[in-house]
Amino acid sequence: MHDLTGFQRDLLYVIAGADRPSGQTVKDEVETYYSSEINHGRLYPNLDTLVNKELVEKGQLDRRTNYYAITEAGRDRIDERREWEAQYVEF
Repeated sequence: MHDLTGFQRDLLYVIAGADRPSGQTVKDEVETYYSSEINHGRLYPNLDTLVNKELVEKGQLDRRTNYYAITEAGRDRIDERREWEAQYVEF
């Protein structure tokens, strides 16, 4: 995950925790966490980056709505990140 921005990492986590969320659903979740509005010009290019890195799959729910789903590679990246974090933070 070292090659992702913090924002991209947050998007990946939101997508991993949901069942094929739409871009709008991802946006709503991230806005709640950030307590600020996320514009489309920031959201969708970052989602596309995750798709291009094959960490997220993009599909169509209908003509106007896309969904996003975590890939196996995306899950692996999250697992690797959590293992790395566990070295430094214990709960």
